[in-house]
Amino acid sequence: ATPSGRNQVFLPACRPSKFIMSLFRHLKYATRTEMSVYDDCLTQSNNNADVLLQCITDSLQAGQVSNSSNVNDWFFIFAAALVFFMQAGFAMLCAGSVRMKNVQNTMLKNLLDTCGAALAFFSVGYAFAFGGQDTIQGNTFIGTQNFFMYNIPSYSFWVFQFAFAATAATIVAGTLAERCQMAAYLCYSICLTGFVYPVVAHAAWSNNGFLSAYNPSPLWGTGMIDFAGSGVVHTVGGTTAIIATFVLGPRKGRFYDSRGNPLPKPTPFPGHSVALQMLGTFILWFGWYGFNPGSALTISSPTVDNGKVASLCAVTTTLSAATGCVTALISKLLWEERQMGEAKFDLSAAMNGALSGLVAITSGCAVVQPWAAVVIGMFAGWCYLGGSSLLIKLRLDDAVDAIPVHLVNGLWGVLATGLYADPNLIENAYGRSNHAGLFYEFGRGRFDATLLAAQFVGLLFILGWVCILFFPFFILLNYLGWFRADSLEELVGLDISYHGGRALNTETGERQYEYVEAFRKRQGLRRRNRLRHHASNRQEATNGNTEAETAIGETERNTEVDSFHEDEISVNEWVA
Repeated sequence: ATPSGRNQVFLPACRPSKFIMSLFRHLKYATRTEMSVYDDCLTQSNNNADVLLQCITDSLQAGQVSNSSNVNDWFFIFAAALVFFMQAGFAMLCAGSVRMKNVQNTMLKNLLDTCGAALAFFSVGYAFAFGGQDTIQGNTFIGTQNFFMYNIPSYSFWVFQFAFAATAATIVAGTLAERCQMAAYLCYSICLTGFVYPVVAHAAWSNNGFLSAYNPSPLWGTGMIDFAGSGVVHTVGGTTAIIATFVLGPRKGRFYDSRGNPLPKPTPFPGHSVALQMLGTFILWFGWYGFNPGSALTISSPTVDNGKVASLCAVTTTLSAATGCVTALISKLLWEERQMGEAKFDLSAAMNGALSGLVAITSGCAVVQPWAAVVIGMFAGWCYLGGSSLLIKLRLDDAVDAIPVHLVNGLWGVLATGLYADPNLIENAYGRSNHAGLFYEFGRGRFDATLLAAQFVGLLFILGWVCILFFPFFILLNYLGWFRADSLEELVGLDISYHGGRALNTETGERQYEYVEAFRKRQGLRRRNRLRHHASNRQEATNGNTEAETAIGETERNTEVDSFHEDEISVNEWVA
């Protein structure tokens, strides 16, 4: 210690190599890890200082790489958990938006699409989306390796991508609520997550996708920028939903009366619990902080500052959701006051406006400035209101307004990235910025719509791919009678018809109970018919019956058949 109070190190008068060896002998007592590295390297160096230094440097670098990999794996799992928790948000939102007689059925469908997505993505979905991706083989239409997770490079990456696939499947659940059969829903869920969605994810996110911005030779030098999935997840789910509801048709009494004549004004079917809807909205907003910031993919990298990228995603996600909520709420308030002379704060518009802002910002959350996120969220609120009104005019029944939230704002979000993407932020996220958003290109003094054109091409591919596959798929399900629930089952509620729930008086008067009694009578007739059929088969298979016994049995069966048909005709006439 010098008089000035500062510590100084005095080098001994010896050769540098001897000093280094002496220094490391003291360093080995610093920590247990350093002692282990030193001892291992000392054994390999044979008292050669240069070899010892190189060995310690390599060991410390290897440890740093290992720690970085572990941090990134933890980041993936944490983000995947947040995205997966969005399933609870979708379940609460759907449960609160349907009538009480369909709550159990809606909840089970949300659970089943998660389970179906896991099995489909495990077997073929991940392989089609990311299997065998590299930077050598160029563009490919679909992945060809890692089926059933064989030789998969990262388990944490699989979990993260599975959560995204399950989200795309869940979007359709609310649209088809209260009238879709269970088997059809499970079939569509497996088909979407096993083949339809993976092809889109491969095209937009794989290193070998022809639309991917991660491709070494991206489309037109820029590729489609869809950072977290406005197009890949939400447009795919929304397009599937609008095709499904078009083929399935509206709920009974929503747009048409019992004779099939159009109603002059659609009948509102309000959900049974606004509290569940609000809970679902907040859970989804919370899960979006894994959806968007998690798409940075790494949080610990020596070359790329992905921490700043993830932080920006969280900021833009918050601002867009908040702006979308306020915009939808105030705009509908002013519109209804102008049209009806009475102001009304619509909670449903506020919740769906927030979700619309979240969907719209998902594509460009890492490449737009906070002020642009506010603009995107504002237009997202208007897009939701316009899309919801258009659905009613087209008589397309969407129980939870998933189509205007996910499809309309998924389209807007992808196009907005082509308008507002900042070149500096693109450089941070993708490592190049030769083509920026159209408005920034104007600031550069040129009209360069390359990025906007790439975004448009990506949307055309997504819409075309989903429509080509799912239109015939749903038409086939409908033709086979596997798609729509029976009319009487729909009237009494899918909870009773599928889950044996008790009758709940969700309608005024005794009409609901009359439907339930008619349904139970028909179920009883069907059970009698099945039992009679089995008894008839057993009787015919029995040998040794006398002709008299056979004649008597035949007479009794004919009598029961006539009685059954009379009862069935009476029930059908009453229902009609």
